[in-house]
Amino acid sequence: MIKLRHTIDALFGSGVSRHLPKNLDMTFSRKTGRLKTASHEGRLLCTLRIDGGLAISKLLAGMLLKSRAFRENCVEISAEAAPFVRDGKSVFSKHVVWCGKKVSIAADTPVLFEGEVIAVGRAVLSAPMIRDFKRGVAVKVR
Repeated sequence: MIKLRHTIDALFGSGVSRHLPKNLDMTFSRKTGRLKTASHEGRLLCTLRIDGGLAISKLLAGMLLKSRAFRENCVEISAEAAPFVRDGKSVFSKHVVWCGKKVSIAADTPVLFEGEVIAVGRAVLSAPMIRDFKRGVAVKVR
């Protein structure tokens, strides 16, 4: 639990882990003893990657969205792109309405529409690049 909190704070900003639920179910590797997944009430919240990063779910992103620091890791998209992104399509730069300052290349990036998390993906571009470019993929949705 402590490792997960520290990882979330390191990746998304100090204090973000306060918004995690108290009763988490964690799965550990039998061989190494490392944390593999975290879930809440039977629903997957995140998976720890080999490189130390987190693959977060829409559910966890929605929980952490209450934090202002976490919001700086998100992108907000236009209404015309929302149905496609909900289906799992990538987010293009021209459809990004707002982009947080902490969005960086290869970081997990929640995609918002009207203040609600509709997808989570990996950023292909950094925040300044997303703001400047009007073509190309900004976030590859998982």
